[in-house]
Amino acid sequence: MLAGVISRDDIRTTYDAIRPYIRRTPVIQLDLSDLDPAGPALPAVTLKLEQMQCAGSFKARGAFANLLLRDVPPAGVVAASGGNHGVAVAYAAHRRGVPARIFVPTVSAPAKMERIRQLGAELVVTGERYADALAAAQAWEESSGAMSVHAFDQRETLLGQGTLALELAGQLQGQLDGGDLDTVLVPVGGGGLIGGIAAWFVGSVRVIGVEPDGAPTLTRARAEGGPADAPAEGVAADALAPRRVGELVFPITQAYVEDVVLVDDASILAAQRALWQAARIAAEPAASVGIAALLTGAYKPAPGEQVAVVISGANMAPAQLDGQGR
Repeated sequence: MLAGVISRDDIRTTYDAIRPYIRRTPVIQLDLSDLDPAGPALPAVTLKLEQMQCAGSFKARGAFANLLLRDVPPAGVVAASGGNHGVAVAYAAHRRGVPARIFVPTVSAPAKMERIRQLGAELVVTGERYADALAAAQAWEESSGAMSVHAFDQRETLLGQGTLALELAGQLQGQLDGGDLDTVLVPVGGGGLIGGIAAWFVGSVRVIGVEPDGAPTLTRARAEGGPADAPAEGVAADALAPRRVGELVFPITQAYVEDVVLVDDASILAAQRALWQAARIAAEPAASVGIAALLTGAYKPAPGEQVAVVISGANMAPAQLDGQGR
């Protein structure tokens, strides 16, 4: 049991429960030099294409884990989200036939808000940042009796996100030239994804977090020795800017995340465009941070290091792929 929260056996059990409702998203090998032909020679990496997941992001894993492993009351579920988690909870609630109310801040992408509405959930737009939406969701939980599905700081959410690592490890077993997986680069917001992934790999694979420098939640927590308020700005603010990392998440990351690196907005957008233009991979800014870290040298693999990058979601307007808007 990791930090009193989850174990690998828990993640396996969760995967068995949610597997009928999620996709086994593909992995591909990508030569990074194709993304920046004018730059220095760069290695090939493995991409876990979780933007192809149900509801457009990895968040579907945690959403279904909550709805399947917990008792949902007649009042249904409530969630606060920058966008992707809200879409995932709305999708899972729709599939399970339960009511859902989703609170999002004004910074959320319009495409994500519209998708939540399309899935039949009640959408409430309130406040400027995720923390504002969370406060409103907590108030609704208390008054309505609905079950809260937290975006990252909930045991079942962590278990669901950990199934991504279980799946990735199985897909790569015996498939990499030159050895086993050494390192995985993971986008970090509240930390549910990296916490679940780190809980699965438990030190057997190097786990590196990647954050926008405008929203350094885990970086700030590691510097302070615990979850602490951080800025919540930048082009990925609708997905990677919850103000602080989760209380359940932090001990896991302290034990099993080797490092966290920062990337700026310009490099995130450049990575997003490069993924689309060179590889026709649609990734929202938050999902592009791992590639940004490699292209900028924020993370430099050693010779022969086998690296995987999680492409975490693609809930955005199509125009964003050509840099025309959010």
